[in-house]
Amino acid sequence: MENPNDSRDGNIEESFISHLVELRSRLIRVVALVGLLFIGFAFYGRELYALTARPLLAVLRPLGGEMIVTDVAGNFLVPTKVALMAAFLVSLPYVLYQLWAFVAPGLYAHEKRFALPLLVVSVLLFFAGMAFAYFQVFPTVFFFMSKLTPEGVAWMTDVDKYLSFVLTVVMAFGLAFEVPVAVVLLVKAGLASLEKLRAIRAYVIVAAFVVGAVFTPPDIISQFMLAIPVCLLYEAGLLAARFIRPPEPADAGLMSEAELDAALQASGIKSEEPARAAGLTYPAG
Repeated sequence: MENPNDSRDGNIEESFISHLVELRSRLIRVVALVGLLFIGFAFYGRELYALTARPLLAVLRPLGGEMIVTDVAGNFLVPTKVALMAAFLVSLPYVLYQLWAFVAPGLYAHEKRFALPLLVVSVLLFFAGMAFAYFQVFPTVFFFMSKLTPEGVAWMTDVDKYLSFVLTVVMAFGLAFEVPVAVVLLVKAGLASLEKLRAIRAYVIVAAFVVGAVFTPPDIISQFMLAIPVCLLYEAGLLAARFIRPPEPADAGLMSEAELDAALQASGIKSEEPARAAGLTYPAG
């Protein structure tokens, strides 16, 4: 006679393997897209780097300065890095879509309704932070630095060091602009109440200036240009969190009637009595 435990273990193993196969297929799609985009962008690596370096060159050239290459292969590797970065950024929405498609089947309907808009907003905020760094922070900071250059000193920089600087700053601003999403998630998950987040506002302001000092150039302007948006976005997150219903302890572990019916159909249970025997209960009301 077949042991029910063996059958259950076999089903779990089969489900785990099917998830691994699905994950592998989605990873292959992501890598394939990034690879194809990289091949296409690689032919325009120099143009892409020129676009990346435009904020600095706009300040250097009037002063008679240029960017330099100190590495033997730098004139090849740097445009290649820019092409790879561009390929990843362009494919980022597709990468997140594949992640969503893999996770979504395991979510309840109300979790999907909450997670999908939040995912879209997080992507938009990340790109908004990068755009803010490129169009506002870089021109302002480079103009300020050019005014501090001593007389008789040629202000130049290596292309690889400049690229590392750009990547650090744009990533810092992109992640900093995710503050409203973090606030909403903390409230939604019940990890922090709205009142608690309001109470630590002063600590958040101090942390914003500390982060600005660490991840931006060593000047007060760039520090303020990161810290002030973070503080404003934190307030925006608090405002958005007012419309979020935190989880209630009484509802913990309970499914809605529709979700329970779907779970019963998937497991082959057709009545409420076996569901109670399995430990599943309808919420009161």
